[in-house]
Amino acid sequence: MRIEHDFLGELEVPDNAYYGVQSLRGSHNFNITGQKLDSDFIIALAMVKKAAAMANLKTARLDSKIAKALIAAADEIIDGKLHDNFIVDPIQGGAGTSINMNMNEVLCNRALEIIGEKKGRYDIISPNNHANMAQSTNDAFPTAIKLCIILKSRKLKIALKRLSWELERKAQEFKDVLKMGRTHLQDATPLYFSQELSGYRSMIEHSKDQIVDSLKYVYELACGATAVGTGINCPEGFDEIVTKIISEKTDLPFIPDPNKFHALTSKDAMVYTSGALKGLAANCMKIANDVRWLASGPRSGIHEIDIPSNEPGSSIMPGKVNPTQCEALTMVAVQVMGNDAAIGIGASQGNFELNVFMPLIAYNMDQSIQLLSDAIHSFTIHCLDGLKANKETMDKNLHNSLMLVTCLNPVIGYEKAGHASQYAFKNNLTLKEAILELGYLTSEEFDLYVQPEKMIHK
Repeated sequence: MRIEHDFLGELEVPDNAYYGVQSLRGSHNFNITGQKLDSDFIIALAMVKKAAAMANLKTARLDSKIAKALIAAADEIIDGKLHDNFIVDPIQGGAGTSINMNMNEVLCNRALEIIGEKKGRYDIISPNNHANMAQSTNDAFPTAIKLCIILKSRKLKIALKRLSWELERKAQEFKDVLKMGRTHLQDATPLYFSQELSGYRSMIEHSKDQIVDSLKYVYELACGATAVGTGINCPEGFDEIVTKIISEKTDLPFIPDPNKFHALTSKDAMVYTSGALKGLAANCMKIANDVRWLASGPRSGIHEIDIPSNEPGSSIMPGKVNPTQCEALTMVAVQVMGNDAAIGIGASQGNFELNVFMPLIAYNMDQSIQLLSDAIHSFTIHCLDGLKANKETMDKNLHNSLMLVTCLNPVIGYEKAGHASQYAFKNNLTLKEAILELGYLTSEEFDLYVQPEKMIHK
């Protein structure tokens, strides 16, 4: 063990640990979720710290030897090393101070090793004086949140692109398959299965575009604001230098937030992006529910499609198979909707110059993007990829539907068409049988006018 101290006193820290006394206090005081920080967020915060060290080196505020050691330590964290040393809970009071100091201490202790010194020699490289130079938790933490969201959204975009491509492939596969449309869970008028699938694809494309549109506000970074937005202890132009470094390293168009007071207290960009994620979740809920409804049965449901049998569905009913990928995706959709509510409420808590709910916002934003990315990918490869149209059932349902009578509105009028539909239903007749019994049309006339494929505009 080694002894470390801060202004609150001394604590023993394991000698092999790269975290320090302030991380340990945070770990002791906040055992909320039982989870560790997400690796993507750790990497994002390390990238912010690296950019800050490079900026401080460029402005000659930070000794070259110290700066290069901090940059090297940050690179190791960005490469996935030392992540087991991030011991603080993602949900914590202090607007993320424990997380920020956990990063600062790991950076310093690794930097000390790099220059040949022992861990804990903060008189040589300090977590507060050097790793945190020209920064505050209040600007470094939200900068890392936004960077993490942008980087993490790349995975979501890939998942959405694959889902959209698969829906287009299925639409081409089933482009000539007619089926019954449904509104209000009741029979409506015919459409091609490919048209139904094209609607799903358009939903995904719209969601993707809405998310991308919302991210333009996430590109505005808080660096340079320091404690309350005034930039105290931060040199002029620091925000521009840090933002430029981050942009160059990521090849992404980050800019300094034009108003630093807005950057610290308002989380409206998070609310906007979370709303777009909720829109995607709503679309995923609709698509997954449609798929499991259409696959319901196999003998007592709609069963117009078949989806892959991935695993046994019951511990008591032999041979039962459930639409588990649909269920997983809909559960994720519900979680994302719940996260959006938490993010919105958290964003409303920006009291005076700071929003202290940033850890909550970061935790929920990160989870929403991760869950959607993984669930959409899983649904695509384990369900949609193997989806097949049950053409016989679709054709049977189509020609058994009473709503084909809609095409007779111009021929016999709405009132007679409605009467024929109800007459057929009450007397258990086909639509054609009802029309003939009522004397509205001849058999030849019925066959001429009632052709499902002519009821559709492609």
